[in-house]
Amino acid sequence: MEKFKHIPYGRQNINEDDIKAVVEILRSDFITQGSAVPTFENKLCDYTGAKYAIAVNSCTSALHIACLALGLGSGDVLWTSPITFVASANCALYCGASVDFIDIEPDTALISVEKLKDKLILAESKGKLPKIVLPVHFSGQPCDMKEIHALSKQYGFKIIEDAAHAIGAKYYGGNIGNCHYSDITVFSFHPVKIITTGEGGMAMTNDSYLADKMELLRSHGITRDVDKMYKNIGEPWYYEQIDLGFNYRMTDIQAALGISQMDRLDQFVRRRFEIVEWYNDKFQSIEAEPLFQKPHRSSAHHLYIIKVKDGWKKRQELYNFLNNNNIGVNLHYIPINQQPFFQTKTSCSTGFDVDNANRYYSEVLTLPLYPGLELEQMEHIVHKVCSFYHND
Repeated sequence: MEKFKHIPYGRQNINEDDIKAVVEILRSDFITQGSAVPTFENKLCDYTGAKYAIAVNSCTSALHIACLALGLGSGDVLWTSPITFVASANCALYCGASVDFIDIEPDTALISVEKLKDKLILAESKGKLPKIVLPVHFSGQPCDMKEIHALSKQYGFKIIEDAAHAIGAKYYGGNIGNCHYSDITVFSFHPVKIITTGEGGMAMTNDSYLADKMELLRSHGITRDVDKMYKNIGEPWYYEQIDLGFNYRMTDIQAALGISQMDRLDQFVRRRFEIVEWYNDKFQSIEAEPLFQKPHRSSAHHLYIIKVKDGWKKRQELYNFLNNNNIGVNLHYIPINQQPFFQTKTSCSTGFDVDNANRYYSEVLTLPLYPGLELEQMEHIVHKVCSFYHND
């Protein structure tokens, strides 16, 4: 078993069809701003059931323009989970807004609806309700979107689903990204995610105004649509900048890879599910439990996370032991409220009721999970994890 080279915690899956698709674009007339990006967008709409898709160069960009399209600005507050990548909170700061955090459920690491309810009641009494709530479908498992959506109607906030981990996941039979319970959903296509475009992201919505706004913002705020111009001089070369936008466009090279990857999305998710089920069976005899999977939802299984009992010291020992045995492990995530920037330079209430998130951080570890993981590698991983516990 010691023959293995380093096994990463996540890895892209690229085949000859993917390479051929990219090469075709490289040999074409347009490697950016051609037909591949709208084709990729249409493919995401067909898959999710959403009406509109706006492709961008990263999920962070998608989060930024989603916040701007919903009118987030100075004096507003966005609430999100502390257990996520920092981009989920940074997007609010880019808009001049502030951030606060909703504590998680200990067994799923998803935001707690009960904690959200309590926080909304308190915020309403102080006249400080959030403009946007951003649930994170952590590790690929959807949040309790029906309940969150109902609360949005009661308290008047907008919803952005952070589905960076969750393309291919389902909630009550519907594909994540359909925006049935949100204003906007964003996806990530980073190499360790379910499908990849190298780097890239997508914003999904059913609202034509939001779609138009995000499309404008991703490309410098420039339009060639005469119906949106302040004046029309009747020349084909004429364009106008009508908003302050950004260079957030996705290239056709990236989109071509995404189109090809979409053909295997369901296959990727099935393989991830098989690996998770195999892990769960093998780890029954040790004191390390995976995150709980709730009913009425099907995870995309972006990550396989175990909770290491006995806290920080034990988790660190296991982390070092596995790395020394060529098994790449990671930690998802350091709570955002513990990051120095958020403790010293923002107005978020970093200590407010995030005890579950802080405790979660002290005891979790991410094991390798990706479609190309081979049985021998999986056996090596399980053997080493089990040997750590049995020899402890």
